[in-house]
Amino acid sequence: MGRLSRRQVLAAGGLGIFVLATEGLSAARVRAVPRFDSDPFTLGVASGEPTVDGIVLWTRLAPAPLAPDGLGGMPPVTVPMEWELATDDRVRNVVRRGCAYAVPELAHSVHVEVQGLDSGREYFYRFRAGDAQSPVGRTVTMPVAPARIRFALASCQVWVGGRYASYRTMAMEDLDLVVHVGDYIYEEDATESLADYRVLHAKYKTSPDLQLAHRQFPFVSTFDDHEVQNDWAAAYPSSGYDNNDQRRFAQIRRAAFQAYYEHLPLRLSARPDGQGMRAYRRLRFGELLELSVLDTRQYRSDPRLPDSAASMLGPVQEHWLLDGLARSPTTWNAIAQQTMMARFDYDIESGERLNKDQWDGFQIARDRLLRGIADRHVVNPVVLSGDWHSSWVNELKIDWMNPDSPTVATEFVGPSISSGCPWAADVTLALPSNPHVRFFDGEHRGWVRCTVTPSAWRSDYRSVASADDTAQPAETLTSWTVENRGPGVEPS
Repeated sequence: MGRLSRRQVLAAGGLGIFVLATEGLSAARVRAVPRFDSDPFTLGVASGEPTVDGIVLWTRLAPAPLAPDGLGGMPPVTVPMEWELATDDRVRNVVRRGCAYAVPELAHSVHVEVQGLDSGREYFYRFRAGDAQSPVGRTVTMPVAPARIRFALASCQVWVGGRYASYRTMAMEDLDLVVHVGDYIYEEDATESLADYRVLHAKYKTSPDLQLAHRQFPFVSTFDDHEVQNDWAAAYPSSGYDNNDQRRFAQIRRAAFQAYYEHLPLRLSARPDGQGMRAYRRLRFGELLELSVLDTRQYRSDPRLPDSAASMLGPVQEHWLLDGLARSPTTWNAIAQQTMMARFDYDIESGERLNKDQWDGFQIARDRLLRGIADRHVVNPVVLSGDWHSSWVNELKIDWMNPDSPTVATEFVGPSISSGCPWAADVTLALPSNPHVRFFDGEHRGWVRCTVTPSAWRSDYRSVASADDTAQPAETLTSWTVENRGPGVEPS
């Protein structure tokens, strides 16, 4: 591509760009002030990773978000993006401002890490690129000593034409944050290239309800399988173990990670390096709650290994998790992860039928983890899961065959935002053989509202009339409480 003169105007996809300084720069490196013919903030704004003094702000320039090349209607130039953070929703009392650069290598997305903020404070933010201004988003920092943390547990949001009743109702609630444990998108048959994944993420992000939830609350997100490929594990695609499949899958996974990072409010440390991305991390909310966010896909063992050698987390992440739980000074210790941890046998006779994509495919690793939690006397462990498009309350045990064995932790499995559960009848038939399951529902879509205080953890299962009916309010299907006096869960 040729070089541009100092005041050359580019036209691409309805976008005019006035070049500020281009001597010695190729077009891919031009820093330009754009004039847009259409709204470039079609994907909204978002925040994430809240701490006591910081937050991540996100947006992406995409005047044509579904352009097949995945570039969102943007030319290959670097665009300066101004951002402002204020204490009022009209963004008049600005307390932080700066300039980020939207680069084509990241699909013109930006991830701004703002530090040095007041704790426990509500903030409002917006972006500006040239003559275009984004919607105003709301976010919060965490209190130093919170008396309560309230958050939503979400997962599994297959595309339903753009309308998400779960997110619309969620946005009406008094929440501090949203914890998303995977299946933010669902790959399609032809999803393979970086452009494919960018367009798919952009399609989901055009949902007004998803955008509303992102404008209202900071998100803490981790991926499961459908952000890449159904039932993938480490270097292995779901299609098999042929070397050609693995080489192809390595390219697919690389593209999927890149697009995932480009469309979520993640920290710069999560940016993929070409081989993988660091998704597991830990957030602490005063002395009340520590949240360990896991990656149960990237470090899995070869699925062909016998269970005695299989690992769900990989040795490094497993050590990181148990060491952190042992050292945690908080009243509650939550583990946010993707697939159901509790054992569930679907065989209603004398055999055994397990879902090997979940922790039931890694039974020795699960027992090692639960025994590690018990041996370390971890205070009030709670596991937060998704994936299975249904609502569960489970007691996690080391000895699954003995209903009277001690409970190590409580697991709350959230319903899907929109994905269906055609296997609900099979679960219902097998419930009598799995007494550690305290509650199951496969009919309703929705999310879980978790309220954490020094005395108790309460989970309210919020259900919607249908996945895409945004006119009806959410209702509480069931509520369960864990008291701060040891493992065990009871209906509220």
